[in-house]
Amino acid sequence: MRAAGFRIDVIYPADDPHTVLLSKERERVRLSKPDATPLPAGLPPFKPESVLTKAGAAAGQGRAGMLYRDLIPSRLGGRYIASHISIPGGGPVSDWVHYHRIALQMIYVRRGWVRVVYQDQGEPFVMNEGDLVLQPPELRHRVLESSGALEVVEITAPAAHETFADHEMTLPRGERREGLYSGQRFLHHVAETTPWTPFLGAEAQDTQMLAATGGLCEVRTMRPADATSLDFPSHDGELVFGFVLDGRAKLNGKSLAATDAFVIPPGDAWKLAGMSRDFRLLHVTTARLDAAA
Repeated sequence: MRAAGFRIDVIYPADDPHTVLLSKERERVRLSKPDATPLPAGLPPFKPESVLTKAGAAAGQGRAGMLYRDLIPSRLGGRYIASHISIPGGGPVSDWVHYHRIALQMIYVRRGWVRVVYQDQGEPFVMNEGDLVLQPPELRHRVLESSGALEVVEITAPAAHETFADHEMTLPRGERREGLYSGQRFLHHVAETTPWTPFLGAEAQDTQMLAATGGLCEVRTMRPADATSLDFPSHDGELVFGFVLDGRAKLNGKSLAATDAFVIPPGDAWKLAGMSRDFRLLHVTTARLDAAA
């Protein structure tokens, strides 16, 4: 269809697209797989669950040629999706200016680098290992190119959401401009310039996500420092998510290795023990999204 001059207007879901809306002049075409399910209206109810997703699961072909590995298969009732995304070959990315109608979306770089551009954020910039962006709702953006073997972790609420093309906007566009988008502000956390500070007996890099989301989400990178075990108090919000960036540890007695992911239900305390010296953890928590809406 694209070879015939059609362009993509909407595609969903990003990790395994089953529906696409195309247009050419006055023509409109909708293509869907037979088993395509409609998107839910609003945020689906949150269904807490204990999750441990081990490394090694096959990745599926997603939007713009990216490979997606599902880190929360149940999606916690459809409330959240977490994906380990890779672009094995590197080079220019077949992306276009687009946006999402979501409540929350963040991207964290585990390996390699990626060059991106955002509405109201000036010229394109490169995200390196440990860097993070908060993509506020409906903020236009585009992935331009990446290193070989790029790996990122993306977390979004709700799990099922549309990607809308913006054919009228060209990026970059104008100077950097501060502003709020549905109560959130754009955030680009740079790991290289962020100090490590004490956290629960270990060390962490704070990303300033809490302020950028108006209290909706908190994200940090953690390492053991001199500690070999850490006790985490219970969380009274919704998501408690961990992704092992490097190294090994035990989660409540269960072995963890690099690229394993887990979810702890709200109200449950949890413990990491036997952390290797090179252990690094991406640690994400969220407030109650319904209360924040």
